[in-house]
Amino acid sequence: MPEHLSINGNTIAYDVTGGGPLVVLAHGMGDSRHSYRFMAPALVAAGYRVANVDLRGCGDSSLGWDGYSRTDIAGDLVAVVRHLGGPAVIIGHSISGGAATIAAATAPDVITGVVELAPFTRKQSVSLGGLLRVGRYRAGTTQLGLTLALGSLPAWKRYLDLAYPTKPADWAGELGRIEARLSEPGRMKALRAMASSAPTDAGAQLANVTCPVLVVQGSLDPDWADPRAEGEKILADLPAGLGELAVIEGAGHYPHAQTPDEVLALTLPFLARTLTGA
Repeated sequence: MPEHLSINGNTIAYDVTGGGPLVVLAHGMGDSRHSYRFMAPALVAAGYRVANVDLRGCGDSSLGWDGYSRTDIAGDLVAVVRHLGGPAVIIGHSISGGAATIAAATAPDVITGVVELAPFTRKQSVSLGGLLRVGRYRAGTTQLGLTLALGSLPAWKRYLDLAYPTKPADWAGELGRIEARLSEPGRMKALRAMASSAPTDAGAQLANVTCPVLVVQGSLDPDWADPRAEGEKILADLPAGLGELAVIEGAGHYPHAQTPDEVLALTLPFLARTLTGA
């Protein structure tokens, strides 16, 4: 059973395992802390205390929040770190990559590093050329648009099929878990609120980050016509020397669930550097 942290009358669910320096895991929209089911045990085995968080409106966290922006999510993550006792590295996926950026910029006393997995961390624009040239980007953009406009669970499932170019061995069960959660009253509304939240608040904070940042992209991510270029733009907006970029060939938008071993091989050395002595 997860623990719960009360924030302004609502609750954030999380579980904590292991001992050692603190690593906070934050998933993407429409998902839950279960998306880190492969990485969390490996991080614990490597000697870290791992707090795996359900974002507001997701998983076992409560509904009815006033906002679902990256700034809102960042505040929740910082509250979890302070509650558990930092410092910490935040590993954030997609919308939580942007939230982790804001957390690092606004709470440098407790956030010592950020790993951003397929992050939405800067202002986005649709690439018309990309829509014409790149089929996966065209298809992904279409299904995300239908999800946002109509709250369509079938469209979200079609997006996930694109976002996982190859599926984890437990994918049938995991997809069933996601479908059941999003069928609960209010959960799709939270997803749509996150999807409509522009990442400009995170982009505005990139220049204020003072800790190291690792950006991990999948080469087949349908969210961008050129995932590497998106990662390079994030690094360009960070202070010089803080960011590093890795692109995992064949991975989609969920590298931590599709290619966890590759993500761990990148993350563990980063954690060793950024949490030394914590």
